[in-house]
Amino acid sequence: MTIRATNQADVIPLRPLPTAADPAPQGLPREPLWRDLVGEVLRRERRAQGRTLKDVSEASRISMAYLSEVERGRKEASSEVLAAAAQALGLSLADVLALAGERLVSLTAARTRTRSRSLGTAGGHRPVRTTGPAGPMGGVLLAA
Repeated sequence: MTIRATNQADVIPLRPLPTAADPAPQGLPREPLWRDLVGEVLRRERRAQGRTLKDVSEASRISMAYLSEVERGRKEASSEVLAAAAQALGLSLADVLALAGERLVSLTAARTRTRSRSLGTAGGHRPVRTTGPAGPMGGVLLAA
C-alpha cells in the first residue's frame, strides 16, 4: 500500500486579477509595485556603471541569485539589503528611494493621462498632485 502525496499548494496571487464586477479599463497600465520600481532602479544603475551582477553581488555581500530576483521585482528586499546594494553601487539608500519615487511619479502621471483619455476627461489629462503629505517639493515620505 502506497500513499501518494500531492504537490499542490495554496497560491496567493500577488497581483489580483480583475473580476467581472470590477474590470480594469482596456489599455490602462497597472499601478507599479514598489519592489518593481526599486529593482528597476538598481538594475539601471548597475548597467549604467557597466558592472556585472556578480560584481555588485560580491561588493554588497548579497547572493547573486537573490540580487537578481530583487532587480527583477520578484523579491521584496529588506532595508538592510537595499542599503547594501545601494552602497555597492556608490549610492545611498535615500538615492535609490528618491529615484524609485521619481519613476513612480512619472508612471503615475502617464497612467492618469491614459485613464483620462479613456474616460474622455476634458483636456485629456488630470494633473498629478504636487502638494500634500510630501510637501510642495514633491518628495517621498515613507512610514514604517
